[in-house]
Formats: sequence, structure tokens, C-alpha cells
Amino acid sequence: MKKLTFGTPETHVPSAYCQTMKYVERPVSYPIDRIAFKVNTRGCRLEFPMARGEQIYGLGLQLQILNLTGRQMVTRVNSDPVAPTGDSHAPVPFFLSTAGYGIFIDTARYAEFDFGRPHPSKPRTLTEGEQAGASTSEIYAQRATAKEAVISVQIPVARGVDIYIIEGNTLTDIVAQYNMLSGGGPDVPEWGLAPFYRCCTRYNQEQVLETARYLRERNFPIGILGLEPGWQTQTYSCSYVWSGERFPNPQALVDELTDMGYHINLWEHVFTHPTSPIYDALSPYSGDYEVWGGIVPDLSISEARSIFADHHRDNVLLDKIDGFKLDECDGSDFICHSSWSFPLTTEFPSGMDGEQYHSMLGTLYMQTILRALDGKPTLSEVRQAGALAASYPFVLYSDLYDHKDFIRGLTTAGFGGLLWTPEVRDAQSREEFLRRLQSVVFSPQCLINGWYCDRLPWLDHDCEDEVRELLELRVRLIPKLKAAFDSYRDEGIPPVRALVSDYTNDAETYRIDDEYLFCDDMLVAPMVAGEASRRVYLPAGQWKDYFSDAVLESGWHEITTEGIPVFVRM
Repeated sequence: MKKLTFGTPETHVPSAYCQTMKYVERPVSYPIDRIAFKVNTRGCRLEFPMARGEQIYGLGLQLQILNLTGRQMVTRVNSDPVAPTGDSHAPVPFFLSTAGYGIFIDTARYAEFDFGRPHPSKPRTLTEGEQAGASTSEIYAQRATAKEAVISVQIPVARGVDIYIIEGNTLTDIVAQYNMLSGGGPDVPEWGLAPFYRCCTRYNQEQVLETARYLRERNFPIGILGLEPGWQTQTYSCSYVWSGERFPNPQALVDELTDMGYHINLWEHVFTHPTSPIYDALSPYSGDYEVWGGIVPDLSISEARSIFADHHRDNVLLDKIDGFKLDECDGSDFICHSSWSFPLTTEFPSGMDGEQYHSMLGTLYMQTILRALDGKPTLSEVRQAGALAASYPFVLYSDLYDHKDFIRGLTTAGFGGLLWTPEVRDAQSREEFLRRLQSVVFSPQCLINGWYCDRLPWLDHDCEDEVRELLELRVRLIPKLKAAFDSYRDEGIPPVRALVSDYTNDAETYRIDDEYLFCDDMLVAPMVAGEASRRVYLPAGQWKDYFSDAVLESGWHEITTEGIPVFVRM
């Protein structure tokens, strides 16, 4: 790994806020002399050589695309990414190449990446016998054969930047080193991997307890119970005060839930309501725009983190809360009404602007809540994360709900030191609910989110026995998943990753975005509603069907099942 500095880097960058950064310099063979840097009217630009045939991956969680080769992408924070343009809940300015290298750009700006721009100083000429393209297909085919290209990165505003070059034999080797740069993966408690149910936001104390008792009486192995916005007196923005109307005795509630064997998780977001006990204390450390009538605390400032964390520890945790769902920190204003987030023009006391704070908010929010938990182990949820975030025990989720996009998120998150859950909420049919739950069982966090469901959502589809069976399968997988998380912590190897990550030299894997590796030796190929069968690619070696023990050779297979295709590497 090699760090290089170009120009004058900005102060507010991801590495400045990474509390577990571990940079160890090693020699690299990458052609550093071929990197071009210049300051221009829009900020600064980097150019990297790109050889013919290189395949590019990364830029954090990408729900719309896996292979970035030939694409123009922007690492912009956006809760509603609807096109393969780089927008993401969790953009990370880190890309990897099948040529054996990865490059991390240490910036909190919305950087613009162009993966395969023909080099302007080396115009391509026709080779002997080659004709100028006369049709659309010929023109595009010739453009794809250009021999000289570059990867271009434009960083707005900045006059310089640090980059880190990482090399490895596979993409897994490279991303593992990137994860260790930020301190390795999180130390996740085994209970955090258990099935998790979030209750309806309209529930009061007795309804939550009725749900908890029902799940125990019907032998559902739910280990974590989540409360949605209704637990607070104010939610948009937040008070961080228990609602006496809906929850007259929160201590009794959490005591009874923990006696039943549940861990408890609370929903919130960072925008702070005027009625909150910490509003006045936080105001001097907040941005100059409000969101939902609440202030936006600058959590990069230690005083703000202390005020926020101390209040939660002393007034919210009740000694038994051990998880949080940190919502709405992912730039919802691009699709929704502008009042749903703060503008890029916002100024914060630390000197960050709105663009930088959008990129850093998820990370700073996770740090603050971990401080409130004061060493308690957790596996919580967050709506935004960014660069150098591997060490945080938080899983990303989304208000979007396309099942294929959710599966694709499982293949892309691992390229950026991120965890992702394709949570299931409701469904249009019994088949769809079970197909979604199958994906959730084989993911970092097994989450059923009933936040808007007046009753347990599987009851509408008469599939209680099948749901229980799938959740019991998840419980049996926990020891294997815990071992994979331990490898993530100690070696940086993601517990869930794309096929191309391990099989980097296998061209068949380059665009497979609906299969992934799970717990190192398992290959999972989820199916969506309406599919009676699907094609599954098994890379080199022998594989065993997880459910039937049938042995399959490598290659493409047509799989027909009502379950989920899962194979174990032999």
C-alpha cells in the first residue's frame, strides 16, 4: 500500500475522522509515474492509466450496477438512487481493478469518475484493413477496442488530495487491505446476527409486548426487537424523549422484553427538535439550515458528540438498549421535498460545507452512538456510510424496495467496507414474501421490518410455518456467519462479496450481480417472485448443493426450486 499526496489536500476528509486508521506503507509496482494531476477551474483532476480489458468495481454500495467499466459515475449521497450513475446511500471513493490494484481517493467531495475515457493526447487511428464505422453497431464496436484510455477523477473545489494505492492477486485481497486500513471489520456479537423484527411505528407499549409474547408463544426465533419512531414524543425532527402517552413505563417495557430474551433497538435520526432537552446545548454546534424544524448538529465537533451521546446514555438507554437504527442521514432531498435534508450550501461550525457533511454524517453519527453505548456490543443499522467505515458495527438499509436491486446491493457493498441488508417489509404475494425472506436469511443482518404493518406481515400470506422454518435456518447459520465476521475483523475479508471478488481471473464472473459468496465457502443465488427457475454459475472446482448434498461441477446450471439455490465449495 502506498500513500501519495497531490497538491494541497483539504482538511475535512474521511481519514481525518477515522479513529482506527492503520496505514502501513509497502512498496507497490503500480506505475506511479503515469499518474497525472492538475488543478483546474473546477477543483483538481487525477488521471490513471487504464489497460485494455481491465474491469472496474467499487464506489461503495451500488444498487443499480456492479461492473463500472466504461461508466461515468459521481459519488453523491442520495437515498433514492434510480440510475447507475454513482448516487448511493453509501458512496465510497474507492475503486478496484481486475488488473490487480485498487485506489482510494481520500475526499468527502462528490467526486466524478470516468472509467475508460480515451486518452486525449493519443488519438486513435484506423489500423490497416479497418474501415470507418458505417453503422451504430460498428461505431460502438470500434470505440470499445480503443487501446489507450485513462481513468479520470475530478474532485470539486479541492486543490489537492491524498490517494492510497493497494495491490493484490484478487479483488478480495485488495478490499481486505482497504478494510484493514480503517482498522478491520467490526467485532459483532453473535446475538446481533439473529433474526430481527421491527414493530409497527403506531404500536404502544402493550401492543409491543403483545407482539413479543406472540413471537415467543409461536416459537419464532426472533432475537432482536426494534421500536420505530413512535417511541419518542417528537420524531420529525426528534426529541430523544420517551413518549409518556404511548410508553408510560419504558423501564418496565425494556425489563420485560429482556426477560423474554430480546435485545432492543430504537429508531431515530440526528435532526433535533426544539423540545429536545439537548436542543439549546447543541444549537451553537449546528449548521445554519434546519431540517423538519430541527437543528443539524455538527458531530465532527467533540462538544456536540458529548452532548448527544451523554443524553442518550443517561436518558434513553435505560441500561438495556443495545442497538439503534440511524435513519434519514442519506440526503433524501434529491427526490423528496427539499425540507427533508440540508442543502449543499449549508455551513457548519467545523468549517465543513453541506457536501462534505452529507458524505461524513453517517460515519460521525455512528461514532456518536457508539460513544453513547459505551462499549456495549451491537449490530445496528444506518442509512448512510462512506469511506473507511469497515470497523463500524452497522448495516445499511433502504426505503427503496426493488428485490433485484436489493440482491445487487449484496454483491457491491463488500467492495467498500460496507454491510447491507435486503430487509423484507411486505409483499404482493406469498411467493414474493418468501423469496424476499430467503435473501434476508443469507445476508449480514436478518431483518423483517414491519414499521408500517399493523400486524406481522406474513400473516397476510398464510405462510407462518415457512417463515418460522426460514428463520430457524438463519439461526443454524449464525456460527458460520460469526466466524466470517471474525475474519472480517481480523483480516478485512468481507463476509458477503461478489463472485468476481474471489474469482478475479474468471471472465464469467465479471457481470454476475445476482449471485454472491456468503461465509467464505457458500455461494447464494437468490430468486425473485415470478421465477420458477434460474441460471446459476459455479466457478472453478466442485460444489455441493447445501440442501440436497448433490455434487455439481463448475459452469452454468439451470436450477428449479421453490427454495433458494445455495451451494458449498468443496
